[in-house]
Amino acid sequence: MPDYERLLAATAALDTPYAIVDEEALWANAHDLIARAGGRPIRLATKSVRVRSIIKNALTLEGISGLMTYSLAESLWWADQGVDDILLAYPTVDRHALLELAAKDYRLASITLMVDSVDHLDYIDHVLGREHPAVRVAIDVDASWRIGGAHLGVRRSPVHTKRQVRRLAQAIVDRPGFTFAGLMFYDAQIAGLPDTSLAVRIVKRRSDAELRRRRKKIVTAIRAITSVGLVNGGGTGSLHVTGRDPVVTELTAGSGLFTPTLFDHYRAFTPRPAAFFALSVVRKPAREIATCFSGGYIASGQTGPTRAPRPVWPEGLSLLHSEGAGEVQTPVEGRAARSLSIGDRVVFRHAKAGEMCERFDEVAVVTSGGQVVRTPTYRGEGKNFR
Repeated sequence: MPDYERLLAATAALDTPYAIVDEEALWANAHDLIARAGGRPIRLATKSVRVRSIIKNALTLEGISGLMTYSLAESLWWADQGVDDILLAYPTVDRHALLELAAKDYRLASITLMVDSVDHLDYIDHVLGREHPAVRVAIDVDASWRIGGAHLGVRRSPVHTKRQVRRLAQAIVDRPGFTFAGLMFYDAQIAGLPDTSLAVRIVKRRSDAELRRRRKKIVTAIRAITSVGLVNGGGTGSLHVTGRDPVVTELTAGSGLFTPTLFDHYRAFTPRPAAFFALSVVRKPAREIATCFSGGYIASGQTGPTRAPRPVWPEGLSLLHSEGAGEVQTPVEGRAARSLSIGDRVVFRHAKAGEMCERFDEVAVVTSGGQVVRTPTYRGEGKNFR
C-alpha cells in the first residue's frame, strides 16, 4: 500500500486540489514493464502520462524506445524536441498539422501516421496535394476476436483479415507520396480486460492464440509485397503475453507507469499505484459524510462506477451512490469520515492514467527522500492536444 501519510506530509504546503506522483513507485513500475516485456522494446504511450518531464526521463531507460502519440499536433511537438521515433496511434484529419508535417523533412522522417483505409490516403492527398513528400504510414489492424457473431475487443479498424490488410498494404506501396512503415495490433480484449475470473482468463488465452495465428499470416502476406518494418502490439495489461509472439517487433505501454484503478484486478502482475490527487474537506453534512471540493474527474469509456475516481485515504471511504464525484463537490462516506474536519485532505486515485493530468497544470513528484518537484503537465504547458 502506498504511504499516503508520507505523500501528504511532503505536499502539505500545496493548496488543493493537486496531483501527486510517487517517484519511487513510478520508476519501480517502469522497470516492471521492461521486465515483463521480455527483451522487446517498449514504445511509451504518451496519452497515459501527459507530463513531458516524466516521458523524457522514461525514454532514457534501456528497454523504452520511441513514443506512441495520440494527436498529430502532439507528434509534431515531440519531433520538434528531437524525438525521432514517433508512432501516431490514431488516424488524423488535422489539416494544419498535416501541412506542418510536410513542411519539415525531419518531421516526415520521425513521425508515422496511422491508417486503416484508402480513404485516409485520399484525405492526406486532398490536404497536401497529389505531389507531396513521402509520408510514412502504418496500418491499424483490427486485433479483436470475432467468434461466431460475437465481437470481443474495441471497434477501431475495419481491416481484420489477411486479405484486407494485404489489399491496403498494396495500395500504400503502389501510391506515390506514401511509405509503408508497418502494422499495429492493439489487443484491447487482452490488455484492457482484468483477470476477474477463470472464464475471463480462458477467453483471453484463446483470443491471444487466435490473434497470434492471424498476425503471423498477415505479416507473412505483407512480406510478399514489401518489408514489414514495425509490428506493434500489446498494452500494459498484455506485455507478458504479446511479447512472446516472435513476429512482434515492439510493444506499447504507458498506463502501467501510473497504475490507475482499472489495473487493480490483474493477476499476472502487481504494479504499484503511483498517481493520486488530493482534495480538501469543505463540509461535514453528517457525522459519517465529508464533502470535498472539486473531484469530478470521470474517466472516458463505458459510463459506470469503474470510471469514477476512488477515495483511498483515509481508508474505508467511498463515494455516495446518489451523488458520485462532482464538478464542484465530492461527498465521501464511511466511518473514517468521523475523524475528518474542515480543511483535512482526502486522497483519491483516478480510474485511468493520463486523463488525470488533463485536470491539473502540474503534478507534485514526491521523491523517495520526501522532496517535492513540481513539474507541468501538457495542460500546464498550454498544450491541449484534442
